[in-house]
Parts: sequence; C-alpha cells; structure tokens
Amino acid sequence: MLFVTGNANKLRETREILGADSSSPFEIVNRKIDLAEIQGTTQDVSIEKCRRAAEIIGGPVITEDTALGFDALNGLPGPYIKWFLSEIGNEGLYKLLDGFPTRSAAALCTYAYSPGPSKDPNTPPEVFLFEGRTEGTIVLPRGLGRFGWDPIFEVKGSGKTYAEMTSEEKNVISHRSKAIGFLKTYLTGIYGSQS
Repeated sequence: MLFVTGNANKLRETREILGADSSSPFEIVNRKIDLAEIQGTTQDVSIEKCRRAAEIIGGPVITEDTALGFDALNGLPGPYIKWFLSEIGNEGLYKLLDGFPTRSAAALCTYAYSPGPSKDPNTPPEVFLFEGRTEGTIVLPRGLGRFGWDPIFEVKGSGKTYAEMTSEEKNVISHRSKAIGFLKTYLTGIYGSQS
C-alpha cells in the first residue's frame, strides 16, 4: 500500500501499529510528494490531499493528517498544528491556554484512502476517511520530545504525556492507532487477508 508522507515519524508509527499484528497483509511503502494543503476542516484537508495524491500517483494511496484541538479555542489549532508548533513550539502552545478555564484538548488522526483516479476525468477520485480521537490535556512539556507535540499532550486518565509513554503504550491508545484500526478493517474487507 502506498502511503504518501514525508514525515518519518508518521511512517514509523504507522508501520509499528500495523506490524503489531502479525496477520497484517499490508506492507506500507512510502513516497514523499509535495502536496499543497488547503485551509478548512480536518476532513476537507484530508480529502483534498488524498485526491491530489491519487491523481499524481495514478493508483491507490493512503494519506494522513493530524490535528490537535484545544477546547478553549473551539478546536484550534486543529489541522494547523504543524504551523503553530513550528512557530511557537511546545511551550508556546502550552502558554497559549494561559488565562483559559480549561486545558482540555483532543488529538485527531485522519487516514484517507483513495482507490485511485476516477474513470471519468471530470469526477474527482473517491476518498474514504478513517478517524481516531484521543482526549487529553495540554501540560508543560514532559518526556522525550521525539515527535511533535507529544511532550505536551497528556492522555486523559493516564497521567502520562505521549512522550512519557513507550512506543508500545502509545500505539495502543493513540489517535493514530484508532484511525489505523478502522483503515485496516476497511482495507482487509477490500483486499482480503492476503497481500
């Protein structure tokens, strides 16, 4: 299965989660393609990105988008978390919530799958979305800062940030693992249990 990403951490986690089940019939191969990201909801961004990738590749593709929404900011930064993080960092994201009554947040992962371009050139490629969500709280950075905003996202009820968890712990409860579970079920239904 061709996974369009240039993010080594997303690729690693996707492979780890799918590989956690030895019955997985899917081998993930990645390819980096520069795709313009539209502004909109997480779903809008995911659909457009996957359609464009399917058109460029000319066949089936998977793309992934992640959002981190703060309850106090009505879901912002949402799908723009990458740019917020690059501009103000994890401590800046934490400080963004100073003065608000809540630091509650939700991590959202959306995998998008397209079987490829439509036979009708006037019809955009079909896209299917698979979303996983994990509730949590934004805290001061803790743990190993190996991946994005992991050090500031404490999973509800765990007492740990993603960065304080082992890969195995994180991959059981993360927004990404939930989304991959839905994607895998769907793809297994289409392609069967054999690769």
